[in-house]
This record gives sequence, C-alpha cells and structure tokens, in this order.
Amino acid sequence: MIREGSPHPRGAYWDGKGTNFSLFSAHATRVELCLFDARGEKEQVRIELPEYTDEIWHGYLAGCQPGTVYGYRVYGPYAPQEGHRFNPNKLLMDPYARESIGQLSWDHACFGYTIGHPDEDLSFDERDSAPFVPKSVVVDPTFDWHRIQKPSVPWDRTILYEAHVRGYTKLHPRVPAPFRGTFAGLATPEVIEYIRSLGVTSVELLPVHAFVNDSQLLERGLTNYWGYNSIAFFSVDPRYFADPMLGVQEFKEMVARFHDAGLEVILDVVYNHTAEGNERGPTLCFKGIDNFSYYKLMPEERRYYINDTGTGNTLDLSHPRVIQMVTDSLRYWAQDMLVDGFRFDLGTILARSPDGFDNRSAFLKVCSQDPVLSRVKLIAEPWDCGPGGYQVGRFPPGWAEWNDTYRDTVRDYWRGEASAAALAPRLCGSADIFDRHGRKPYASVNFITAHDGFTLHDLVTYNERHNEANGEGNRDGSSDNRSWNCGAEGPTDDAGINALRERQMRNLLATLLLSQGTPMLLAGDEFGRTQQGNNNAYCQDNEISWLDWNFSPLGERLHEFVQQLIALRTRYPILRRSRFLSGEMNERIGVRELTWINATGGEMEREHWDDSLMLCFGLILDGRAQATGIRERASDVTVLIIFNAYHDVVHFTLPTHAGETAHWRLWMDTNRHGDPAESDSAAFSSGDTYDVTGRSMLLFSMDSAAARS
Repeated sequence: MIREGSPHPRGAYWDGKGTNFSLFSAHATRVELCLFDARGEKEQVRIELPEYTDEIWHGYLAGCQPGTVYGYRVYGPYAPQEGHRFNPNKLLMDPYARESIGQLSWDHACFGYTIGHPDEDLSFDERDSAPFVPKSVVVDPTFDWHRIQKPSVPWDRTILYEAHVRGYTKLHPRVPAPFRGTFAGLATPEVIEYIRSLGVTSVELLPVHAFVNDSQLLERGLTNYWGYNSIAFFSVDPRYFADPMLGVQEFKEMVARFHDAGLEVILDVVYNHTAEGNERGPTLCFKGIDNFSYYKLMPEERRYYINDTGTGNTLDLSHPRVIQMVTDSLRYWAQDMLVDGFRFDLGTILARSPDGFDNRSAFLKVCSQDPVLSRVKLIAEPWDCGPGGYQVGRFPPGWAEWNDTYRDTVRDYWRGEASAAALAPRLCGSADIFDRHGRKPYASVNFITAHDGFTLHDLVTYNERHNEANGEGNRDGSSDNRSWNCGAEGPTDDAGINALRERQMRNLLATLLLSQGTPMLLAGDEFGRTQQGNNNAYCQDNEISWLDWNFSPLGERLHEFVQQLIALRTRYPILRRSRFLSGEMNERIGVRELTWINATGGEMEREHWDDSLMLCFGLILDGRAQATGIRERASDVTVLIIFNAYHDVVHFTLPTHAGETAHWRLWMDTNRHGDPAESDSAAFSSGDTYDVTGRSMLLFSMDSAAARS
C-alpha cells in the first residue's frame, strides 16, 4: 500500500522497511510510479504518487526492497511551444536514481512526438516506450568502508592521471578476463600497484555516470566510448560492472582499494547537458518530467533549446531545483562514494548567467561555501561553445583549471614555433593567468595531451589527423594539433626519425613534470601508446582506444623515464612550489627565486627575450626561495633546467649561482637513456661547457663543494 511519504530525500530511499519515492516537477498534474520485474522487461503495477509538497511528488511504499526496478510516467500539458513536453506514454528514469538497468534501444517509441509526422515535434506520440528505455533501481546504500580515510593529497603534490575505466584494463593480461574493462578490473592489485609505482597521486576517470549511445554512432557500428552523454547523474553506468548484482558496491570497492594505496579518485562529470538532445531528441527523463524547469529554452520560442554545449540542450542551473540536483549529486559522490574530486566538462556553462560567464554565479558560490564540496578537488574545463565561452584563469579561488595555453605553448616550443619568452611563464605556473585572489600555481592544470586529441606518441608521429575509422570522412576532430611528425607521416623504419621522436616525447614529458603547477598525464603516454593518428577517438571502443600492455622496448624506456621524472619532482620541492616564484630579488630574505640564463651562462637580457629565434635557455630555481607566506628562506636543493628546441647542438656554459661558483650534478638528459647521475661524468662546475643535443632538455641539481668531493 502506498502512503504519503516525504518530499525528502529526493529519489528512491530505502529505510530498511520500505522505500520513499520523491520526484520534483513544478508543472506536472499527476505522477505514476511504475514497478517492473527484476530484469526490467515487464511492467507489473502502476501506483500514483499521492502527495504534492512544494513542487515535489512523493509517496512511501512499504515492503519495497533494494533491487526493485522502477520508472515514472508523468502527466501534464503537451505544449512544446510553451516549453512543456509531458507524455505519460514515455517511461522516465528517476533523475536521482542510484542505479540503472538496461540500455536504450533507439525505437521511435522513445520520442515524445511522432517521427515523420508533418507537425514534427509538435505532434504527440502514444506508443509506450517502456520496452526500449533504461530503468531505475532501488539500492541498498550500506557499505563497510573499514574506516578507510581519503588520501587528501595536497595540491602541490598532486599528479593527475587521466584514464578510461574500460580502456585501461580491457587488454590487461594480468586482469582476469571477466573483470577487464570494469571497476573490478581497475581494483585488481596488479593494476593498482602499477599506478602507484608510476608515482601519480590522483586517477581522473572519464565519465562513469549512466550515459546513452548516440543513434548515429550505432548505425555506423560504433559507440559513445568516452561517455560524455549523461542521462543519470547519481547512477554508475552498468556497462562498467563486472557483476551487475553488486552494482554500486563494486564502484565503492574500487574506491576503497585506491584509497588503501594512497590514490585519489577524481571523476570527470558532465552537468552541462543531457542525452535527450534538442526538440527532436528522445524523451527519457528530464524532458518528460519538467522540460520547462530543467532546460534552458529560447526566451521567445520555448519550443527550442539554448545550445551552449553543442550537443542540443543545456541544463538550466539558474533554476533552484536543477542546481540542487547537481550539488546533491556532487555531495552524493563525495560523501557516499568517497570520491576525492571532480573535473567539470565544459565548466563555463555551469557559471553562465543571462549576461554570460559570472565567476560569482550561484553554482560557483554553492561550491565555495558548501562544507563538503569546498573540501574536494574542483577542476574546471574553462570553456564552452557559447558566446564568451573561453574563460581560462577566470574561475574563483578554490578551483583549478585545465590550462590549454600551457598545452599549446609547450607543443609549439618543442616543434620550434614558440620562443623562450612564450614558454617561460608556462614553466612557472602561468602567473600571468592565475596569480590573482590568492590562487596558487597548482590552480594551473598543465597537460600536453588528454583524451581529446593526439596521444603523446601520435603528437610526434603525425602532422595530420587520421580519423577515417570514425566514419565522418576524416572531417571530425581538431585540425589545430600543433604536432610535428619529425620528418615522416606515421610509422617509419628511419632510425634517425624514430630517435628524434623518442627524444621529443621525453622532452614533452620532462617539461610537463618539471613545470610549476599541477601536471596531468594521459594514461598510456608513459609508454608511448598510439591511436594510429586518430585525434577524436570518442567512438572507438576497440584497440584504437584500449591500452596495449605489451610494452615495446621504447615503451619500457619511456615508462622508466616517467618514473624517474616523478621521483625527481617528489625529491625536489622547488619543482612544485605552492607560491608563484619571481625573478625579482626577495629583499626580505635576500634570495632571487628564479634566474633565466642564456647559453653563455649569463643572465637573459631584454634582447634575448625579444629574439623570436631564442630556442635554448636555462632556468635556475633557487631552493632557498620562500616556500610559504612566512618570510624566511627554505632549505631545499637548487636546480638548473636547460631547454634546447634548436635543431643542433648548443655549447652551453654552466652558470654560477648567487655570484659564486656552483657545482652541478646532472640528473636528466633527454638524449641519454638510463640515469645520468650514475655516471662519473655527471658532476660539473660553473664555467664547464655541456654540449646540449639539438631538441633536448637537461636537469641538474646544485651540490655543495663538499658533497661534490
């Protein structure tokens, strides 16, 4: 028997005796709860929710247990021109569902209008969509975390590692076959030990919210591999479960194992749009529950959607119930699932007001003051497709941001298209972009590659994209790759070109991991993974996207090199300062925090900076630089980094430091394999000349004379 229940909490909440159902809809006239068999195939009963409180429909069903499959049918006006698209013939997912079952089958019955009708989306379709759509599932939220604590990695020690749940383990030979491509696969000891031994601290997973495969992709025999097409913001996509019977418990177990290893879990989240598309899209959830409230509609023509996302619709976070849903979802993942942070896809949209981007928008204010959200890592992709969408550096304190200026400049420098003057600020945390309002260098998330674009290997192997497998005539994906194939397009047997490609990969990796700011490494780049030149593999759920764990000799060398780089970053705190370093003398402590030098060993002068052909230079980071707001010298090691994007050898005179002879120990030369510090020739002094190979990079630490002897 259905009882009144409560409007809180939203969604389906099991209390041990029954389940409370609660659904927001400001414009509905009636809501039916539909219960299905365990497989979600047969509708067994419809129950009208009896109460309507503060625009919340609710009811309590005694005896309703976890595992119950359900959906909603919502009644109200079907008036698309007024922004309303209610159609009770369409079964709808619960926006707050903690679990879902089934995948969307693209039948015409999934649409609220009749496809092919002369009135198009103004028509009304009476077919039942229930056989073709995903359903929601009641869950038991209990899980024994065994007092596991979040790692809470400080930002200055954070190294992000972007990975895909399915692609990471699909071909992993040490993961049991049934677990490959799932959360259980990621949680296997061998996988976790590999990630931990690499030295990264925080694994950023591509979207795991339940999502929909686009019909046009399925028609081409492809799929939405990346998952940026969410339909349920509280539900894990069931295709990532090894055991669907465990459901969310499997995700929690993965998080627990990561935390055991000291690794954070960051989720890439898509709160800017949904899978329902525009007026011609299907009716699966929000569109049928309260289209007028959930989506941004054209003010003068509410039949149509504002499309700042490029996907057909835009969630309306200016509506109090919509922003509540998004923040409830974030808190759920942070508190119930113990996720450590979030990366927000097209983050600018979340801060849009009628006048454009507003870094004091309601959503950003909520995040900054919320006692839960303000304590997790918040990372913005600070752009979208709408007017004024590019907002790098303009998010408020407490946020980090993907820094594509860093990506583009570093790529350009190492292909000889950007000068020392362009690269210098990117190496130092991009202070010109982020040094305001007390933000720190780690607000800049530095990256060379990400899921979207070339892999590191392909960045030095292809000048042009090769996306033919996507079935779009090689027209999709960016043509602005800032890549260089080193002399041949694609794989080659030319030993000289292959050696240069390897050195370029090492240069890019070293730049990334030795720059101030928060580095993000794309999974697989540490061993030279290729996508055969595909720079938009969003639809490739196959060997193009899956990581191949059979390392080549090149892969073995790169993997060892990345481990060494991360160890160096960890060893030398001056490489990851939480203060912006300055080239001016810090008079209070008598230290010049950084010094730029040229190949003669002297300081860079204005004419050097103005020289667009200046491609070889050095940077001294003084380990005594003030480390915190307390005005005192630090006692860290001083390092010297030399960059040479020139095509030939440069005879570089090693500099003095603070007016005195310095003794330098070489730790890295991207032209050499192995650990240079193990060689007797690794020790140098001021005035010594080092032959810096064309297109290479060096790292030295400064020894005391006693230590050198």
